[in-house]
Amino acid sequence: MKAAGSSRAGARPSLWRDADFRRLWVGQTASQFGAQSTQVVLPLLAVVSLHAGSGQLGVLRAVEQAPILLLSLFAGAWVDRRRARTVMVAADCGRAFALAVIPAAYLLGLLGLPVLLVVALLVGVLSVFFDVAYQASLVRLVARDRLMQGNSALEGSRSAAQIGGPALGGLLVSLFPGPVAVVPGAFFFALSSVSIRRIRRREPVPAGSDGPARIRQQIHEGLRFVAGNASLRAVGVASALFQFWFAALMTVYLLYLPRGLHLSGTAVGLALAAMGPGAVVGSLLAARLPGRFGYGKVLVASAVIADGVMLCVPALHGSAAVTLPALIGVNFLFGTFGQLVNVTIMAVRQAITPVGIQGRVVATINFAGMGLTPVGSLLGGFLAGHWGLRTSLLVTAVALSLSPLFMAFSPLARLGRHLPYEQRTEPPDVCRPRADSARTTPELLQMEFSPPAESGTRRARTRWQGRRRG
Repeated sequence: MKAAGSSRAGARPSLWRDADFRRLWVGQTASQFGAQSTQVVLPLLAVVSLHAGSGQLGVLRAVEQAPILLLSLFAGAWVDRRRARTVMVAADCGRAFALAVIPAAYLLGLLGLPVLLVVALLVGVLSVFFDVAYQASLVRLVARDRLMQGNSALEGSRSAAQIGGPALGGLLVSLFPGPVAVVPGAFFFALSSVSIRRIRRREPVPAGSDGPARIRQQIHEGLRFVAGNASLRAVGVASALFQFWFAALMTVYLLYLPRGLHLSGTAVGLALAAMGPGAVVGSLLAARLPGRFGYGKVLVASAVIADGVMLCVPALHGSAAVTLPALIGVNFLFGTFGQLVNVTIMAVRQAITPVGIQGRVVATINFAGMGLTPVGSLLGGFLAGHWGLRTSLLVTAVALSLSPLFMAFSPLARLGRHLPYEQRTEPPDVCRPRADSARTTPELLQMEFSPPAESGTRRARTRWQGRRRG
């Protein structure tokens, strides 16, 4: 691919001059606007318009998240055998259609919690495939040494969506009948599919069988690769701890804001939207801080601040004039440092993973990190129903600190200021993590490869050995 040449990043024109990257950026921005508005609208629609209880809200969130547990591993192997951008286009078209069912059911007088559960399930299934394909697509589009720049730009667009999506969703739920609030989400998904479809750079399709045996083998390869690398194992465990308790916290949080603090839909949207400006700042910091202070220090410190600031929320009480500015401040800090963690983690994962297994590694980490989020959502609903909103919010906020605590004692904390960028594209059956990768920082992310079977000539062997030594 043209963007993946061997010249140094400093000698290249800006990534923004790449038309295909701009199309990916526009599509991802639109898709994130759809996703962010939907994540707020569906729970608020259930609470405000359908008067769902804490248990029902927990079930709704669990249904939307269940596909992560059920389909992530399959999606990773499946995406690695197809063009990632084709998967993204199909997924966004499907999500737009699924959301369009809600206003149609409302007009027909059929809208109820069962319809909302079906839509949430469909959106969740398609989101699994889109997220895996999206994280694999950037590596296939730009050079490895420009991933941090590309990730920072794409995460910045996600931050912008975090500003507008929740605010728009909360405003529409407050001012109009609930089903109208899903219309912007459907529009943004459709816009995303159009923009991504216009990417011109050809993406090769890996050859191979898609039979059940081959799919199982590929899933096993992804699991083995992640399990054999100390850094990727740590990412999976830290993500699992965070996502489980964050799912529980958000279930309580979405009940606490309208019912505990008596905020309107507009105020809820504004409070949640405050994460967006913070995430913009976090994306900008992610392009500079890891290279200056070290990836490990930035990861641990950012996770401690982001998760710790949520302990302030259960202490809030009083009128909206007092609680809303405080929530905006808390969410801004959470967005800033949470985004800094997200971008840095993504750069670490992409840098140490060969191109041919990117989808499976993304899916394996998503499976490990987010597979238990449905259980977390159910737990949040249970706690809110039995312990009360404020107590439940405090318990789940305290539990979030388990993730940065684990990171502080993991190999991730020892990462330095530079990451080795893995340039090889072979599938994982010709590569394996070093057995001693967890011992020292320089060896932490180093990969050792077996020679390709087809390198039979002396010249080919010499070239391969030179690349290995380099």
